[in-house]
Amino acid sequence: MSVGSVSARFDDRNLIKYGGLVSVVRLAERCGLPELGFDLLRWKSSVNSAGSSPVVKMLTLVFGMVAGADSIDDMDRLRHGAMSRAFAGVRAPSTLGSFLRAFTHGHVQQLAAVFRKVLPALGSHAPLLPGADAIAYVDIDDTIRRTYGYAKQGAGIGYSKVKGLNALIACVGTPLARPVIVAARLRKGATNSARSAASFVAEAIKTARAAGATGMLVVRADSAFYSEEVVAAARALRAHFSVTVRMNPSIRAAISGIDENAWTAIRYPQAVWDEDGQCWISDAEIARVPYTAFVSKPKRRRVTATLIVRRVKRLGTGHPQGQGELFTTYRFHAVFTDSPLTLIEAEKAHRQHAIVEQVIADLKGSALAHLPSGSFNANAAWLLLACLAYNLTRAAGALASLFHAKATTGTIRADLIEVPARLATRGRQQIWHLPQHWHVEHAWHELFAAVHAPPDAA
Repeated sequence: MSVGSVSARFDDRNLIKYGGLVSVVRLAERCGLPELGFDLLRWKSSVNSAGSSPVVKMLTLVFGMVAGADSIDDMDRLRHGAMSRAFAGVRAPSTLGSFLRAFTHGHVQQLAAVFRKVLPALGSHAPLLPGADAIAYVDIDDTIRRTYGYAKQGAGIGYSKVKGLNALIACVGTPLARPVIVAARLRKGATNSARSAASFVAEAIKTARAAGATGMLVVRADSAFYSEEVVAAARALRAHFSVTVRMNPSIRAAISGIDENAWTAIRYPQAVWDEDGQCWISDAEIARVPYTAFVSKPKRRRVTATLIVRRVKRLGTGHPQGQGELFTTYRFHAVFTDSPLTLIEAEKAHRQHAIVEQVIADLKGSALAHLPSGSFNANAAWLLLACLAYNLTRAAGALASLFHAKATTGTIRADLIEVPARLATRGRQQIWHLPQHWHVEHAWHELFAAVHAPPDAA
């Protein structure tokens, strides 16, 4: 391949980089996102920095994030070529920054209400949660989004020993689909993981139910959320729980009472990295034993359920050459649960809680790469908008193909959103000319046809 004489000019006013954005915008319109914004976002006219069109600014931020923006300045990517003709009302980054800084705690709660109501509408237009009428899992976890300097409100050093802000995330998924986010909350960096977790779990369960998780629902969490309040919140809403527990004397005593014949050998289909031993493991043994938790609480708050214990042989303990091992030593991992699944199914299901880490990594690889403002409420709003963009992108992938239904948002963006297009008009109709032989042309057309088809009759 050779290249001759070349020249370049930025002079084509009909080009658009994000040819797939038209389908995502139409999907948001069909789900009633603009109307929800007008109904639930309340701004006083005296707040000059907010302007008179908070919904337009909210939509600009969301669609900018869908297109890959991860900072306020990045929103300028929506103002190139024919974007102003294709989409009306795109605002400048400076206007969007002023809008975010005008957020109060009350405005953040209003935006959270918009977020909660959009998800069920998305579920009615896209197959987001196949199999949720049988079983679904709500996973909760938190993460530290690192910040620098002294200008960030609420920044502090928490459990990770990193200075930043704490984002609490809850997602719902099924064995047949990747999860979508049902709740998000920004907290101070030095906040304990379990703080306000009970109300957060209740919010996540209610949103998951509204989104179509009508079957058995299991709340999964790691040991940071092992508390009577979290378990009570799940049980109050008729959800099961599966929570990792720390090794304390009570747990060790319960494990020591397990009969040696009660252990069941399992082998993982894929090796698992063991943090304690810093090695890969491929087999283990599991057992279950009845256990009453929170015995220091009043009797009415104690919970009797099952302790599922996994034990793995300790490796690399070392012994003199020629001297055999006198007895086998193990590392134990325990999960407190009331899941009605069988022992092997329940243990396997809990290990899949790690999928929430993939959701968090997906967010950090896109809109949550930064918390762009010094204002805490602005960053809290940014987190909710990032989660809303994530769910919209997931819904678009689910409509496009089975492959994109399980792909990361980065892959969906590269295949379906960042498609160059040339905008033309004929009469009153817009015509989008896309690259010939696009590698996922069929999937793009599936999404386009799904969101532009006439709505179903009432």
